Amino acid sequence: MSRSLRALMLCLIVAGCGGGGSDYRNFSAPRDLDNACSIVDQRPDYLRAFKQTQRKWGVPVEVQMATIYQESKFVGNARTPFRYTLGVIPAGRQSSAFGYSQALDGTWEEYLAETGNRRAKRDRIEDATDFMGWYMTLTRERNGIPLYDTRNQYLAYHEGHSGYRRGTYRQKAWLMRVAAELDDRAVLYGTQLRACGKIR
Repeated sequence: MSRSLRALMLCLIVAGCGGGGSDYRNFSAPRDLDNACSIVDQRPDYLRAFKQTQRKWGVPVEVQMATIYQESKFVGNARTPFRYTLGVIPAGRQSSAFGYSQALDGTWEEYLAETGNRRAKRDRIEDATDFMGWYMTLTRERNGIPLYDTRNQYLAYHEGHSGYRRGTYRQKAWLMRVAAELDDRAVLYGTQLRACGKIR
């Protein structure tokens, strides 16, 4: 084997071992999304982020997990689908929602400005959960919804604070159904995480 070929192979091996720095993002979903213990076993950084957000903002781990399940299925770079004119001509995405938390551009900018966390990224789990903690805390302040009330927190998350106050969700049977399912999922996740000793 020639010296240059050996050097090239060595470079490829070293490069393959790298890339695990702090900004690494895994965009694929974990397996078995109905099992909270499996999710956090596969992605320990998720559990660290959820617990950090709970300590900082008070939002329970299971509420965060259920909301992320609904919003992005734990896919870090999730985006809304494209809209099509006449069924074939791409006309942009349905909204600017992006990342684990599906935060909209405008709301994300508000979060960055209010928290001073200018380096935050929507496709980084610790930033996405911090955003959710910030937003849900505002929901409690503006609408009086407890942080553990998954159903109503999600309705306000989806409709916005003023939309929730106006009761816009009441005209959306599908959204009411999703919020109820989300509440059940948070209970399931909480029960599972306590059983496997991940939370108390």
